[in-house]
Amino acid sequence: MDVRTFWLAGRPATGETDLTVTNPHDGRAVGRYSVPTDAQVEEAVAAAHAVSREAAALPVHVRAEALAHVSRRLAARADEIAHLITAENGKPIFWARGEVNRAVSTFRFAAEEARRWSGQAQRLDTEPAAAGRLAYVSRVPKGPVLAITPFNFPLNLVAHKVAPAIAVGAPIIIKPAPATPLSSLVLGEILAETDLPAGMFSVLPVQNERAAALVDDPRLPVVSFTGSAPVGYSIADQVPRKHVTLELGGNAAAVVLADADLDWAAQRVALFSNYQAGQSCIAVQRVIVEQPVYDAFVERLLPAVAGLVTGDPADEKTQVGPLVSEAAAERVEQWVKEAVAGGARVLAGGTREGATVAPTVLADVPHDAKVACEEVFGPVMILQPAASIDEAYAMVNDSKYGLQAGVFTRSLDAAFRANRELEVGGVIIGDVPSYRADQMPYGGVKDSGIGREGVHSAMEDLTYEKVMVLTGLSL
Repeated sequence: MDVRTFWLAGRPATGETDLTVTNPHDGRAVGRYSVPTDAQVEEAVAAAHAVSREAAALPVHVRAEALAHVSRRLAARADEIAHLITAENGKPIFWARGEVNRAVSTFRFAAEEARRWSGQAQRLDTEPAAAGRLAYVSRVPKGPVLAITPFNFPLNLVAHKVAPAIAVGAPIIIKPAPATPLSSLVLGEILAETDLPAGMFSVLPVQNERAAALVDDPRLPVVSFTGSAPVGYSIADQVPRKHVTLELGGNAAAVVLADADLDWAAQRVALFSNYQAGQSCIAVQRVIVEQPVYDAFVERLLPAVAGLVTGDPADEKTQVGPLVSEAAAERVEQWVKEAVAGGARVLAGGTREGATVAPTVLADVPHDAKVACEEVFGPVMILQPAASIDEAYAMVNDSKYGLQAGVFTRSLDAAFRANRELEVGGVIIGDVPSYRADQMPYGGVKDSGIGREGVHSAMEDLTYEKVMVLTGLSL
C-alpha cells in the first residue's frame, strides 16, 4: 500500500513514521500516510509566518483563480474523493457524494467572494474640522491560521477553513482529525496545483497530543477549531490572547407544531436523526411535538425510521452506516442503556453490531440522561411531548447548547416567534435543524461555540478593519 505524503509549505513531504487508516465498517486498511516530524512542523509554521505579508498582498485574481481551480478539480475527481471519504469515515457513499458537492460549492463561493472583497470609501467632511478628508476602510488578515478539523466532514469542514483563508490572503496550517486525514491530503494535492506561494498552506496529519504546541505558537495568531465543546474551550483557555473561533457541538431540537405537515416532518426527522450515523452537530436529537399531534406523529415516525437502509456504506442504497469507530458506538450504546435504566422506553433500535448502532428512538427519557442533555453524536433521537408552543420553545432553550433548531409549522407568526425566542444560531422553518447552506452564516451560542463560519462570515472573522485617512482632498 502506497504511503501518502503530507503537504509541507505547499510541497509533498514524508516524515520518519507512517500510520494506517482503517474502514470503520469492516476494519480493513484503506490507506497509509506519513507523519511529520517535529522539525517539519516547525518548518511549516516558519514558512506560514514568513509568507504572511506576501500572502496578504496577493492580487485578488490570483487568490480567486486558485480557489476556482480547487473547485473545478474537486468536481472532476468527485467520485474518487467520495469513495475515499466513505472508506476512511464510514459515511455512506450517498452522503459522501453530497459532501464533495458541497466542498465544490464552498470553494466556488470563496472564489466569488474573493473577487467582491474590497474596501470602501467614507467621506469625513460631515464635520467642518474634517474638510478635505476621506477614509478608505479595508480588511486585513489577522495572520496565519491554525485550522483543527473533525472527522465527521473530513473534506467540507476543512474546505470551510481553507477557502476563506485563501480568499483573504491568510496562510493556513491544517491539522486534520487523526481518524480521517486522507481527504485533506488529497485537498493538499489539489492546492499544490495552484500558483499560491510556498508557505501559503500546509497539511500536517499529526496526532492530537501534538496540537497543543501548534495552538501555543505565537506565529499562528488565529485558531479555528471544529469539534467537541470541552476541547474547544480548553483551546480558548490555553490562548486567551489569540483570536479563536469555535464551532462546537449541539443537541439539536426539531419542533413539530400542531399545524405541521406530519408526513413531511416524520420523513425528515427520521432521515436527519440518522444521516451519517447521527455524527453531525446539527443531527436531530431532541424531537419536541405538540401534544395534540404527538401520537399521530409517532405513528408516522416509527415506520419512517424502520424504512431506513442500514448497512455497508459503500452500497449506494445505504442511508445509515457505522460510527467512526467501535469505541464511539460502544459509548452511544452505553448512553442508551443508561437512559433505559432511568426509565426511558425504546421505541426503535437500541442495539449495536460492531461500529454500527441501529437507528434508535426513545421516549420518556429522564431530563438528566446524557442522551437528553449532552450531544449523543450517534443515531439516537428522543421524543418529548409539549403542551403548547410556549412549552415547546422553552424546551428547546432548556439546553446548554444552541447551534440550530428546526420548527415544522405553517404559521408565519410561529416562525417569527421562533426566530425571536429560540436561543440558537440558526432557526430552520419547515425543516430539520440539520439544514446548512455553505454560504450562510453558521455557528451557535452558549456551549455551541464562538464566531461564525460560512464563507463571507469566516472571511470577516479572519480579518480586521484598517483605516487610511487621506487629507487635503477636493471632494
